[in-house]
Amino acid sequence: MSTFVLFDMWEPFRRSLITGHLFYIEQARKRLLSQFDDISKEADKAADEWLEKNSLRFDPDRHDASDFYEAANEHSIEFYQLLSDMRDQTRLSVVAGMFHEWDKQLRDWLVKEIQHWHCGEKIKAKIWSVNFGDLADLLESIGWNIRSTTYFDKLDACRLVINVYKHGDGKSLADLKQNYSDYLLDPFGGSGGLFSEKEYLNYTHLTVSDAQFQEFSDAIVAFWQGVPERVLSTQVTSVPDWFEKAFLKDCDDQQKQIKHAK
Repeated sequence: MSTFVLFDMWEPFRRSLITGHLFYIEQARKRLLSQFDDISKEADKAADEWLEKNSLRFDPDRHDASDFYEAANEHSIEFYQLLSDMRDQTRLSVVAGMFHEWDKQLRDWLVKEIQHWHCGEKIKAKIWSVNFGDLADLLESIGWNIRSTTYFDKLDACRLVINVYKHGDGKSLADLKQNYSDYLLDPFGGSGGLFSEKEYLNYTHLTVSDAQFQEFSDAIVAFWQGVPERVLSTQVTSVPDWFEKAFLKDCDDQQKQIKHAK
């Protein structure tokens, strides 16, 4: 049996994937996330603006100045919380864009490499539709023990975070609670009270810190760096059932087309 290349990661292409990813992270920080660098100062400014705006209503004969300062402080707290929420949502949206781009690039690379030695739409459709776990099974079948890497868990956690961000309650939230609860910020954490239990956490508690965002980014870089340079046909002894079934269905369709053409 002849030996041929199943998957080839061209080094310039690998570098371009990493460069594009790092550019996205750099520009997201510079153009989006940097706007939230000093929300405490902005909240203080909002309090001053509230006082200035409402100073005309102040009557020293009827009003207590402390009430106005208290109202301004409450406005500042609310302003800070709204900005904080916006910052967190912006960071999550950046993480979502980052993950989806990586996911599409991976599937696209797999499809293009497979098309060098196999023709058929069933395999292509499957590559684009199977879940992350199924893709990991395929990568492991070609000799890449991705589940044993330090970055696999980060990518898996990122997947769940994005699913919870997009869909809210559901299986991904349950899996996130079970496996990566660090991304669910417990408002009663450390209190020891009834509501500090993990089971009471829901999708509204989803939070990704700046450090966690960087960890996700680093995991994607490590992933691309870890893709085997070349996988030969002799290195693969078995493939996942979903891949084999789609492969055989494509072969069957091709045989039918040949018979129909005769």
